[in-house]
Amino acid sequence: MKYFMRLFFIFIAILLSGCASKYVPLYEEHAKVTIGWPLNQPKIVYKGSLTGFAEEGKNGVSTLRAIAFGRESKGLFSNPVAFSLGEDGRMAVADRGAKCVHLYIPQDKSYQRITRAGKGMALKSPVSVAFDREGRMYVTDSMLRRVVVFDREGQFQKVISGVDGEEFLRPTGLTFDPSRRALYLVDTMRHKVFVMDRIGAKLFEFGGRGSQKGNFNFPTHICFGPDRRVYVTDAMNFRIQIFSSHGDFIGSFGHHGDGSGDFAMPKGVAVDKKGVIYVVDALFDNVQLFNEWGEFLLTVGRRGRGPGEFWLPSGVFIDNRHNRLYVCDTFNKRVQIFEIRD
Repeated sequence: MKYFMRLFFIFIAILLSGCASKYVPLYEEHAKVTIGWPLNQPKIVYKGSLTGFAEEGKNGVSTLRAIAFGRESKGLFSNPVAFSLGEDGRMAVADRGAKCVHLYIPQDKSYQRITRAGKGMALKSPVSVAFDREGRMYVTDSMLRRVVVFDREGQFQKVISGVDGEEFLRPTGLTFDPSRRALYLVDTMRHKVFVMDRIGAKLFEFGGRGSQKGNFNFPTHICFGPDRRVYVTDAMNFRIQIFSSHGDFIGSFGHHGDGSGDFAMPKGVAVDKKGVIYVVDALFDNVQLFNEWGEFLLTVGRRGRGPGEFWLPSGVFIDNRHNRLYVCDTFNKRVQIFEIRD
């Protein structure tokens, strides 16, 4: 028995002494028939779902190593709430259920499951993620009340816990303006958006609690559109507000209700290159599309577990270079991918 155990551990050691593991995205099989919206001439078409990352198989060796050491399961999503792509195609998924960020870099097929926010500090509730042009990654943790900064290799750099002596209360939504190289951060409990440079120095802020134009009532998500406008989910006012990159109010749309174009629990917001605005509603289990004036266009998805169906979705991201829509289907443990057709 001891002889066989010795052989087993020698075999495992040989596996681990090989080259660094390569990882690949785990995609659910695409639908055999086209699933799109609207039915007669689809503009939004389901392409597949990302469920995590796993070691790349090579004659069964990598798969055996992953199973033996439990690595494959660490790359699976638990409750993905935010998704982001870097300019070089790197992916990040904030996973609130697993208390981590999944970071995948396709150029070298590397994967990291980031669970630490610095020495002696674990991530507790990562809720948003964004990249700058250099590939640095910014993560908001609503329970730690910090923005955690990582370098392009995924190594911890620093934390930003507030600006100008004002500590964050509940940092949530995060987006990056590549031209100004500025971070826009939603603080839900302060009902404000803080705008900072990459080292955390405050540039300006806008908002304040209320229901008037430019005021917020527990804002959550934010995006920077290709039109250089800033879109904020004003959750408890049940609307999307639109601002200039300087924080000047431009317009808003939406109200509480249960009809098409209404909101019940608005979450993620994103804008495509044609100016169409996409808003996730967690209670409706769908994504609603609006034109640039806030007029309702289309509903994508419904409640369920199949392709194009959602269960309490949250974050949304649009890759305008490749016309792809990514929706964090949180309680179905996946990120669904759609093609945006012209």
